[in-house]
Amino acid sequence: MLIWILALVFLGMAGYAGYALGAIRAAATLVGLLISTVLAFPLGKLLHGLLATCGIKNPFFIYLLAPVIVFLILLTVFKAIGFSVHHKVDHYYKHKAGDLRMGLFERLNHRVGACIGVVNAAIYLILLCLPIYVFSYATVQVADDNASWSMKMLNTLGHHVRASGMAKIDAAIDPLPETYYQTSDLMGLVYHNDLLESRLSRYPAFLMLGEKAEFQDIGNDKEFTELRLKQPSISEIVNHPKAQAILGNPDMLKEIWGILVPNITDLDNFLKTGQSAKYGDQKLLGRWDFNLNGALALMKQSNPNYGSTEMQKRRRVLFLTMAKTVLIAAPDKQVIVKDVGELHANTNPKLAPTVSMQKLEGQWEGDGSKYTITISSPKKQTFTAEIQGERMTVTGGDLLMSFEHEM
Repeated sequence: MLIWILALVFLGMAGYAGYALGAIRAAATLVGLLISTVLAFPLGKLLHGLLATCGIKNPFFIYLLAPVIVFLILLTVFKAIGFSVHHKVDHYYKHKAGDLRMGLFERLNHRVGACIGVVNAAIYLILLCLPIYVFSYATVQVADDNASWSMKMLNTLGHHVRASGMAKIDAAIDPLPETYYQTSDLMGLVYHNDLLESRLSRYPAFLMLGEKAEFQDIGNDKEFTELRLKQPSISEIVNHPKAQAILGNPDMLKEIWGILVPNITDLDNFLKTGQSAKYGDQKLLGRWDFNLNGALALMKQSNPNYGSTEMQKRRRVLFLTMAKTVLIAAPDKQVIVKDVGELHANTNPKLAPTVSMQKLEGQWEGDGSKYTITISSPKKQTFTAEIQGERMTVTGGDLLMSFEHEM
């Protein structure tokens, strides 16, 4: 009902404006509306760099603001053209055509202008409902009792747009890509299901992204974790300093979007089922936690002569150097092994050796269940990895390591 009331107001105002301004200016506005709508997004791309230099960091805001600016500029140009043409025609009829022809022209000008004004009103209404339709789709996904007044109002307007049938028209001219709506669905899914956050971090395409400092900070921040457990509004989450460190970084947002777009359908399936059709054949992908007991069992199996004293020594060394070791294998064939310890003899023989942690980087090759892992930093080493179910055995040199897939 609200949209239809708004439609009546628009029809009355635009119809009167068309009657008062005349057919020429109303027609110029009509042409300007149509052309501006068609060219807003294509020409808006030309302003992306300019808006970025003006201090607007968020690429999504730039993507939306640029066409609005182009639309207003083009519409203003057409209105100016209409005013100029109307002035010349009006001058002709007032000073050269005679009173009779001037009277006929003014009557025709006003009446046709009113009709065109009604058409303009319909276009204005469609264009006004378009951002409501677009933005309310996303805000409805994350709406709850804690939502802000502005979000609740937008969601109410979005409901009226859909109930009135205007959504069908706006959907036909909607310039946003399908990925926007898929992303909105995923955002709502994760927002209302806290447990999916850990699954999201394990999606193969996001593995290396999750190792960046900004994501490590937000994942290790106790305050942010407690905030999420309280089921706050989306605005509280977005405005948190740790979240702003990501959302306020345009390069980070572009990187996230670049990963998200080609994987969005598979990501949706992964969040719902825990299975990835795109990356499922590469069993190595993911996070692997070092399995101390598994490594000791392999060591005992390959060295049956080791006694309990020797095994206790080996256990202590592995506990000190690899208890927290995590191997991460990403789709781009990149490998990171975190928290690998290196023992250093203490100058005082009565004191235990010191341990320094390091991160190893390299590449992987292979498929199925067998892989070759080549560590290139800090020194080159080659290992063979074999996967059986959720366990992986890594061998190389005199090392025998066991890992479990992080679920």
